[in-house]
Amino acid sequence: MRRRVGVWLFGARGSVGTTTIAGAAALAHGSPPAGVVTELPDFASVGLVGLDQLVFGGHDLVDTPLTKQVERLAAGGVLPPGLDGLIAADLADAERNLVVPSAGGSQYDQVRRMAEDIRAFRLRNDLDRVVAINVASTEPPYEVADVDLAGLRRALATSAVLPPSSLGALAAFEADAAYVDFTPSTSIRPAAVREWAVEKGLPYGGQDAKTGETLVKSVLAPMFAARALPVHAWSGTNLLGGGDGATLADPRAAESKNVSKERGLSEMLGDVAGQVHIDYVDPMGDWKTAWDHVLFSGFLGVRMTLQFTWQGCDSALAAPLVLDLARLSALALERGHVGAMPFLGFYFKDPIESTEHSLSRQYDELLRWAQSC
Repeated sequence: MRRRVGVWLFGARGSVGTTTIAGAAALAHGSPPAGVVTELPDFASVGLVGLDQLVFGGHDLVDTPLTKQVERLAAGGVLPPGLDGLIAADLADAERNLVVPSAGGSQYDQVRRMAEDIRAFRLRNDLDRVVAINVASTEPPYEVADVDLAGLRRALATSAVLPPSSLGALAAFEADAAYVDFTPSTSIRPAAVREWAVEKGLPYGGQDAKTGETLVKSVLAPMFAARALPVHAWSGTNLLGGGDGATLADPRAAESKNVSKERGLSEMLGDVAGQVHIDYVDPMGDWKTAWDHVLFSGFLGVRMTLQFTWQGCDSALAAPLVLDLARLSALALERGHVGAMPFLGFYFKDPIESTEHSLSRQYDELLRWAQSC
């Protein structure tokens, strides 16, 4: 039986959302699935929905057509030249499913209207289930009152108690969709938001996808630990352009990112000195460069260093992970999973309800879950 799964993207017209939609269409036209982990032989028999059965929609505050966004990304080297012509029909199909959310009313009204958009998307496209993924720009930290689920419902009707990312998560749950946060924003951090998902019998996962520097850290840090090599300092500098870089130029937004980037290192190696810096360099566009310096000691305290440089295209690294997360979350929905999905930690810097950060162990945990039924 062929299944159709909707992928609702918050921030659908951004670089990551556009690259995901265009990339899925390119795969359907025969492009190789580089970076799509769920296309590995390990996942061949677990019952994932086909990539060609994913249907895209989403919310975005801007209304620039996907075709224009694809042209921009192609001009920047993120997407292959000429791709827009090959996938024009696919982009038009997705464009019909994109919505600019309407403002006004209480936050409860906003949740209700966004949930209606997602439900309409499901009905219009005859979808078996829907997964919502937040790929919007990183929000600054947001102080949320510590209230229970009933208190949150009352507060939403009268005041602004949640940031947009959390309202999107609640809209997804109200529309009976799974929710995954690709960003370090507040979204599902408040306990009452997670309780909302559990009450609805739905899964959620995240947060802050690891696509570059932190991905390398999650491989190298366990190496130092396994070889009994004390790490004394680990510092990193990140240079990036594009919309994400512009967002993170705001120190408050960068604070959200730095917290998630630093969590894994401390939980793998303990208290390690050093800082992570994020600098916006507009001419770099969608490309990023990370340089890390690691100070460690060997036998008899001999000091040594490791340095590495990672250069990559952020959206091209992120898009295949979005496709993976859509397929895996749809499988969790199909299996009736409720609550947190810590087995998705393989994809995240700050994995929900998990303290495991070693990439190889995270992969093993993901595979065990996927092959468990």
